[in-house]
Amino acid sequence: MPILRALRAALAAGCLLAPAAPALAHAGHDNAPAAAAPARPRLALHTDLYEVVAVREAADRLRIWVDLFDGNAPVADARLEVTIADGPAVAAEPEADGTYRLTSPLLARAGQPLDLVVSVTAGPAGDDLLTGTLPALPLPDPHAGPFADPWHAALEWMAHQPWLVAGGGALLGLLAGTMLARPRRRRAPGRRRAVAAVLALVLLPLPGRAGPGHDHGEADAPAASTAVDAPSRLPDGGVFLPKVSQRLLEVRTSILREAEASRTVTLVGRIVADPNRGGLAQSLAGGRILPPEGGLPRLGQAVRRGQVLAIVEPPIPVADQTTIAERSGDLEQQIAAAEARLARARNLAASGAGTRVQVADTEIELDGLRRRRVLLSQSRVAPEVIRAPADGIVATARAAAGQVVAAQDVLFQVVDPAGLWVEALVFGADAAREFRGATAAVRGGAPMRLALQGFGRAVQQGATLVQFRVEDPPPGLALGQPVTVVAELAEPVNGLILPRAAVVRAGNGEQVVWRHVGPESFAAAPVRVEPLDAARVLVVAGLRAGERVVVQGAGLVNQVR
Repeated sequence: MPILRALRAALAAGCLLAPAAPALAHAGHDNAPAAAAPARPRLALHTDLYEVVAVREAADRLRIWVDLFDGNAPVADARLEVTIADGPAVAAEPEADGTYRLTSPLLARAGQPLDLVVSVTAGPAGDDLLTGTLPALPLPDPHAGPFADPWHAALEWMAHQPWLVAGGGALLGLLAGTMLARPRRRRAPGRRRAVAAVLALVLLPLPGRAGPGHDHGEADAPAASTAVDAPSRLPDGGVFLPKVSQRLLEVRTSILREAEASRTVTLVGRIVADPNRGGLAQSLAGGRILPPEGGLPRLGQAVRRGQVLAIVEPPIPVADQTTIAERSGDLEQQIAAAEARLARARNLAASGAGTRVQVADTEIELDGLRRRRVLLSQSRVAPEVIRAPADGIVATARAAAGQVVAAQDVLFQVVDPAGLWVEALVFGADAAREFRGATAAVRGGAPMRLALQGFGRAVQQGATLVQFRVEDPPPGLALGQPVTVVAELAEPVNGLILPRAAVVRAGNGEQVVWRHVGPESFAAAPVRVEPLDAARVLVVAGLRAGERVVVQGAGLVNQVR
């Protein structure tokens, strides 16, 4: 039947459209979610001293955050009083997490915004007064459920679906007119079923479905979860970061001000000894090491200038031993001959046949021969004594008992711990600049003040040596230890100075700084910077004095999506 086929087609179309019905919003109800909007009503205020953010936790309760305007540090020990509309001032109670809780029945007024006056006293920056308007609570929805009668809920839903009511009414009218125009005998049971289907399409729809903003759930449906304000990236590229997240991430800001600083260069250096307060202990001839009476010195032992550190027994080669033996034999013969002549001369002088002059000459000759024999014997066995070249401590020790060393081997190095220098390499044009001051730091250590001693005038592998004296060297410095030297140039520079951590990379690769444009709002500002030293940069373009920028936690703000 043509009419039956038309009804079946209409019924199929209705069934296809019915599931999509809740997605169609009537006037005044927009289904599109607001992009990156805060989940709870809030009031954000600020002055030159404080930032205050008040968030509704319930109809009659506010959670309040108070931070310093310059620095964004939390203020947890101030007295906070809030005047609501025309009511009396209400004291906010401090919480353990550094926030404040305000409870008042005046906050539960629905349908009208509330003027708030926040008084901050005994704060770290002084007393202040902030005013603002808290958004109104929404009026109760007269169409909101739940309904005890399911047919009431169905009719309520249908009242907000005019397309369904109009379509169902048209189909019912068409069906009823067609069936009434036919003779009774032609009214088949299939048409009655079609009428029942159309009625079901119109009357059965979804008592539990509702358009956005109309909750027609059952009375025993679970309550909605509490809204949470989450950090989010705004459509314009900014970031909404609630105060609770700012405190978790320890976000800190600073107001930009013009300042004067010195440009610096970073040099690679190492610890060396003061040449006038230490030295090396070496052997001149080499030989076998013998320990002195008190033993060989240990590393770190304090020694005095001239103290015996070691004894070196010189070796005697075989050829030298033969030569010494021959000379020793000749001396013995000469001594024996001289003694015989002396005895004869004395006898002659006693008998009157000789003179006393002959006796004296022979005695002098014999005494000289004996001294030569003593010197020859000492040259064979006399060791070399190694002494400390200066007062200090033993920095290096390369000697052991019985060790054989060569000439000019360094056996010990003595260093005065209070007399240490830093030797650094200067490359390129920096070698021609004048240094006003310098600091050095070992890995993980505190900076050390340096005093310039002099520049080298010889280029070694493309670099020039420069030496600094360490003023008040800390304990634990070792010779040869690498250090990083930051030298200040004599030419000063004026401008906006930021920590290096404040400059981060945006998604497109450009350098940006995050400006604190509101208590919970941040905006990225592209900047051009020049390095000043290892920890600071100079802003060349992109920022102005007086703006607040994130100086701690900028990388975490940059990661919010």
